[in-house]
Parts: sequence; C-alpha cells; structure tokens
Amino acid sequence: MEASMNKHSMIFIGLDTHKEFHEVAYCEEQRGASAVHYGRIPSSKVSVKKLIRQFESKYPSAAIHVVYELNMTGIIRSVPASLRAT
Repeated sequence: MEASMNKHSMIFIGLDTHKEFHEVAYCEEQRGASAVHYGRIPSSKVSVKKLIRQFESKYPSAAIHVVYELNMTGIIRSVPASLRAT
C-alpha cells in the first residue's frame, strides 16, 4: 500500500448496479483525479459491505462516499447506512 493513500480526506465509490452484479469505480478526491475501474462484485449486501471495508482499510483517514445510479429525476442516490455499517 502506498503511503500517499492514507492522506486522502475523501474517496468516492460509484456502483453501476445490475441484478446479479455491480460494476465498481472509484475516484480519489484530488483535483483532476480520474476514476479507476475497480471491477465487478456480486450484488449481495455482504459483497458491498466487504468492498466498503476494503476501502476503509486502504484509506483509513478518508471519508468514503458511495453512490449508485441516477433515478428518473437525475438525482444520485446514496448507499443506505445499513450497508455502510461495519
């Protein structure tokens, strides 16, 4: 793990949700940072919790912001607190 990973104050995780899986991308907070494709995970609650724990471990001092899809009004939805709980 790079030392610079611990210095971020925010990490944004985006989920493209599907019935059987989620495509995951993330972006570090610094200006001009590009989104990084993390990969595909199963769509289970357990898998999403595990993903969040991995990011919390990799970026221990960062606030993790998880969002998924746009609804019909174009508003980004946040992941419910029950999924973010450790």
